[in-house]
Amino acid sequence: MSPDTILEAARSVFEKESSSIAALSDQLNQQFVDVAYALLNCRGHVLVTGSGTSHAVAARTAHLLTCCGTPALFIHPGDSQHGLAGAVTANDVLIAISKGGETVEVNYLAEYAKTRGAVVIAFSEKPDSTLGRISDHVLEIHPAPDVDPYGMIATGSSITVCGMADALCVVLLALRGYTQEAFGQTHPGGAVGRALAAQGKDNR
Repeated sequence: MSPDTILEAARSVFEKESSSIAALSDQLNQQFVDVAYALLNCRGHVLVTGSGTSHAVAARTAHLLTCCGTPALFIHPGDSQHGLAGAVTANDVLIAISKGGETVEVNYLAEYAKTRGAVVIAFSEKPDSTLGRISDHVLEIHPAPDVDPYGMIATGSSITVCGMADALCVVLLALRGYTQEAFGQTHPGGAVGRALAAQGKDNR
């Protein structure tokens, strides 16, 4: 590949992924509203799970929900079969991320969460999948068909799911009235913490 070909390939990735995320606007409906309120009304923790690339998306989602004022934790679906499922309570909400909705470990945890009385939310393309049928709410997320290499390597599709999760995080931030000052209390470290501290001094 020549340098120009390499750069063109990279630009193509940006174009496909940005288009896939932008198309989420047309997928928003009452499902999104219902999921937002289910998370807002959670009396325990929001637990987020996924396997493979969805594991990384789930961990990111849990972190950002927490940053936006919704207490959340990642829960490993494999470990849930070895005792970790006991962490789920009736006060919790479980977000299960699975493109096809047939991941065995994720579905085991979702089914167990239902038996404990937790609310289960699926992020999936397939509302009629095993996960979709288990769940109380299904947030359908349909990435662009050509966004992943070979239609299998979850580059753009995972970014698209992250886009929908980000929208939920920001909506919950607004619904809770979660302020920058409140965020600063849980993020005193790093460059962000220093910037917030400097702003606090300037406002005195």
